[in-house]
Amino acid sequence: MRSRLPLLAIFPVTVLTLVLGTPFVLGNHPVRWESGSALPKIVTGDDKDSSASSGHSGGTASAPSGSPSSATDALRVAKPWKKGMAQWGVQLYWEEEKKKRSDTFIENQARKHAKYLIGLGANSVSVSFPFFIQNSTSNALTVGAKTPSPERLQRVLNVFRDAGFRTTVRPILDEGTLKQGNGWRGNIDPAFRSAWFASYKKFLTPYLQASEDAKANTFVIGTELNSLEGDPGWETLVSHAEQSFSGQVSYDANWDNYVSGRISMPVNHLGIDAYFPVKVPDTAPVSELVAGWNKWLDRKATGPLPKILISETGIGAMNGAYHAPGDFYARRAVNPRVQANWYKAVCQVVEERHMQGVYWWSIHFEDDPNTPPDDKTASRLDFAGRPLSEKAIKTCFASDYAGPGTGTTS
Repeated sequence: MRSRLPLLAIFPVTVLTLVLGTPFVLGNHPVRWESGSALPKIVTGDDKDSSASSGHSGGTASAPSGSPSSATDALRVAKPWKKGMAQWGVQLYWEEEKKKRSDTFIENQARKHAKYLIGLGANSVSVSFPFFIQNSTSNALTVGAKTPSPERLQRVLNVFRDAGFRTTVRPILDEGTLKQGNGWRGNIDPAFRSAWFASYKKFLTPYLQASEDAKANTFVIGTELNSLEGDPGWETLVSHAEQSFSGQVSYDANWDNYVSGRISMPVNHLGIDAYFPVKVPDTAPVSELVAGWNKWLDRKATGPLPKILISETGIGAMNGAYHAPGDFYARRAVNPRVQANWYKAVCQVVEERHMQGVYWWSIHFEDDPNTPPDDKTASRLDFAGRPLSEKAIKTCFASDYAGPGTGTTS
């Protein structure tokens, strides 16, 4: 299953100074910086998270009909997440297989991943899944053959919730139908934005309800939609989401927009998809990688960042990856230490800057996380089955850092 390469996690791989003036490569897609867009702002407020690992409010939701919760009893996070704790998590990317797997298979696969994540020491999981658009100017968003249904999503969320995980739901715009050369979700330009937002609301509504029924903690209202940030349509959409879903509604910004200005989104919670290029050799020590990350983050703000979550980050286990950490199509010589040291550095930055936590990209839902990746076909970004990377993640998740809301920051 590791031969699949995801069509998300496409990130700028050149330095931002070049980004501001010239075309640049965003992972596998050449992308142009929208220099004429309005500078955004970060809208923050009091944390809306609840403190129970069972969900965001109330008691435990009942599983969908036929969901055997007893099979999850043996699966339990050692230290379930509570409000103020660090989120130590993984992005689980789910594309439905066209064979239409049975509900039993889906639930068992979720338990397999829950067991693996418990072994890593994770307390959080984010379920990302694709939705689709015909082209960059289309006004209509659709589910596709690879989009899990709300009902099946709820089944998976229930498994993780019952095991004590903090859960996030993260629909993300697939890029497969976008033209090469400008084919990044951050550059879409709907012909009629009001129609686009109406279509997006229609698509999201049943997933918001499924997330509410499963007592998910967070619903990500948008991911890496640079060109649409600041649009008035978000106000109505976020208001609708907050009425439908009682957990936190967040937005995940791409790292380039985050460091270059303010993110104008009417949400109280902000995640960063962080793939900062660091121009160092493969032999660089962790300290140089930490310095590289801090140099980028300091463009935005120095010191602690207690309101910021690293919602997605990763890097290929290969030579040269530090220069382009989000380039998942490259297949240079495998170098597991590059990936492991990157994880160590990111974890250190999260701790030292008192951030909310980190989610590693990624594991495919259909894969067996206990099977080493086939380096002839698998994405270099795969970490499951790479001992050095898994050890780095375990060490990170077992750190003494309690989290931004435990008295470590103001």
